[in-house]
Amino acid sequence: MAGPLRSLPPPNKKRKVQEDSKTITLIQRLEVELTQAVSTNSSLNPLADLLDLALATKNASETSKAIYALYRVFVFVISSDKMGSGGDETAKVVKTWLWDRFNVYVDFLGGLLKDQEKTLRISALQILFSLQKHLSTSYSKSTLSQPQFHIAHFRKIVNFLLLCPPSSRHHAVADDTRIDPDVLHQFHETWFSVHDDVRWFFLRDAATLLNSTPSKTAPNLPHNLLAVLERLNTFPTEKAELNTWWVSEMGAKPPKPKRTSKKGAEAESSGDEEEADDDDDDWRKFFDEEPAAKENKAQGAGARLHKLTIHQSLHALASHRAVFTRAWLALLPRLSIVEGDGKALAMRALNVMHRGVMPYLTRAVLVMDWVGASVDYGSYASGTVGLLALNALFVLMKEYNLDYPSFYTRLYAFLDRDVLHLKHRARFFRMTELFLSSTHLPANLLASFVKRLSRLSLNAPPSAIVMVVPFTYNILKRHPALMAMIHRTDSEDPSNDPFLSDEVDPLHTQAHLSSLWELMSHRSHYHSSVATLVKIFSEAFTKPSYALEDFLDHTYGTLFDTEANRKIKKEPALAVEAGQGKDLFPRVIENAMETEEAVARQEGDVVNELWVFA
Repeated sequence: MAGPLRSLPPPNKKRKVQEDSKTITLIQRLEVELTQAVSTNSSLNPLADLLDLALATKNASETSKAIYALYRVFVFVISSDKMGSGGDETAKVVKTWLWDRFNVYVDFLGGLLKDQEKTLRISALQILFSLQKHLSTSYSKSTLSQPQFHIAHFRKIVNFLLLCPPSSRHHAVADDTRIDPDVLHQFHETWFSVHDDVRWFFLRDAATLLNSTPSKTAPNLPHNLLAVLERLNTFPTEKAELNTWWVSEMGAKPPKPKRTSKKGAEAESSGDEEEADDDDDDWRKFFDEEPAAKENKAQGAGARLHKLTIHQSLHALASHRAVFTRAWLALLPRLSIVEGDGKALAMRALNVMHRGVMPYLTRAVLVMDWVGASVDYGSYASGTVGLLALNALFVLMKEYNLDYPSFYTRLYAFLDRDVLHLKHRARFFRMTELFLSSTHLPANLLASFVKRLSRLSLNAPPSAIVMVVPFTYNILKRHPALMAMIHRTDSEDPSNDPFLSDEVDPLHTQAHLSSLWELMSHRSHYHSSVATLVKIFSEAFTKPSYALEDFLDHTYGTLFDTEANRKIKKEPALAVEAGQGKDLFPRVIENAMETEEAVARQEGDVVNELWVFA
């Protein structure tokens, strides 16, 4: 007789559960012993056993129990001031031993940020930042002069986030050194974009790490830093916005900087040159030009960034802009456009450059060289990179008074045979319309752009032609001097066209002497939407300018749907009357000579009467 069906795991699974429970029980027992030892100042040797147990466990639940038990123990130890400075020789030996165990624990947590288990990754990150708060609070109590931020521990957190060491719980892939998306999201949403002190220290230490780490040693370091920076969509623009602190002690109002007279400031600046080699934070002098002027109005003369304490820097808006600028200036040279995946990284940086980077730099023109190099590279190698770089360059010219005389020459170089077939052509037209929107541009320059696009439309898909037509109409509407290009008929013969298509300078193409015969040829286009749209040039220019956004998202699919769903006013003929000398399938004429007899035989061809093939 068969036994009852089992609803419990087989015996081997039961033994495993018992073993797991033994491990968890051991973890709990060691935690209790350590808590009592800290309270009674007895031996802390069980801490080494608990740490070894945490390092040896392979089960995720056991590891989670162990790291949280260690966290509670170390928090109790830190709160009891057993890891602070001072004490006799015996106390120093114990503190050194505790710091060694603590560093092993922190390194283990750093490896868990790349663990296969998501819960362990998030738990490790939360524990690391919670320890940062407890360490900083304990450090601030030991130095009552001013609040402190535990820099050494936070520097380790930055290394873990950007270098991504492998987890010791499993055999990790050596090349997998990119930050995990869930870790990035948790760090960004909980700390980086919320707390001002975390953001300031991260930007400062990230730039230092980037400058001191060779590219071959950490190839994914720029990728990880860019992943953090490109998500930053909020940045303080007023001093009153510096009001959220992870280490609460840093929120205390700092003492005002010492005020100096002009003579004192001059003597101080001359003394700075002699002390430059001894100042570790001397990089802040580079950002003193504009920020110092703004900060001096609120803080008085002599409030130089490189003379502020860390506490004062955290409450100075100019200091936040300075570390932000330094981080980006360290990152951009590492985004090599011509090597590996540098092109993709450069495009991501350029995507946020005009709205998420330039407004918060101390001087936006500091990125001019990198943006200009991207424009030069894009003009001959990658149209997408160059187009995004042109947008950043245009913002520098428009809002920051950058002088770049060859801007429109660079833009004209992007009008090649591929521009109307690119995936990002909608963005190109959107930006080009912005670049050419000024009414003070020379007419011959605008004529070159209109003529080049008109020429390129001859072999463009219909979805691209419907962009070119309203784009051209808007320019002609804005610049009546170009109207001659649609009324001129003496250059409709391509052999007599004065337009110099090989000229790279749009001011010398002689396009203003030519005509837009290429667009006019689309009146016989096979697609009815294109043919109808081009007829606008044959009518009076009484209509307002087109909203170009309405034409940028067209594809073959949308054009087909438009035709398929269009209401038919007049039903097409579905039948043909045969007879009366008409032959639906005429016999083939063997003699190729165009004789009157052959022509007479063709008169009864119904197909030739309905359609004319060129």
